[in-house]
This record gives sequence, C-alpha cells and structure tokens, in this order.
Amino acid sequence: MDKIFVNISVYDILGRKVKELVNEEKPAGRYELKFDGSNLSSGVYFYSIKAGKHGKTNKFILLK
Repeated sequence: MDKIFVNISVYDILGRKVKELVNEEKPAGRYELKFDGSNLSSGVYFYSIKAGKHGKTNKFILLK
C-alpha cells in the first residue's frame, strides 16, 4: 500500500504554530484524531492539513 506524507498543524491568529498533531508518512485510509487544547487560551485558531500535494486550512474557535 502506498504511503503519503501527512502534516496536521494548529496555528494561532498571528500565524504562529502552536501544535503539530501529525508529521509522518501514512498509508491511505480514514483516521481519527483527538486534539487537546487545554494548554491554549480561548480564541480563534487555524488548522492546516497537508497530504502530499494537497492541502487545506480552516479556522475554528476554541472555547473554555
């Protein structure tokens, strides 16, 4: 089975990387990931998912 390099990172509103969740080669498939933001302040954050040539960035709000 082919593997592809995957990176999933979380950034704050200023674009600073605050957490790297995945940074490795993975085989194709469906995955589930838990994010623990207990050490972060409430606010707006962005997550970036890159898999091979493909990538996507979305924002989310962390409320405590």
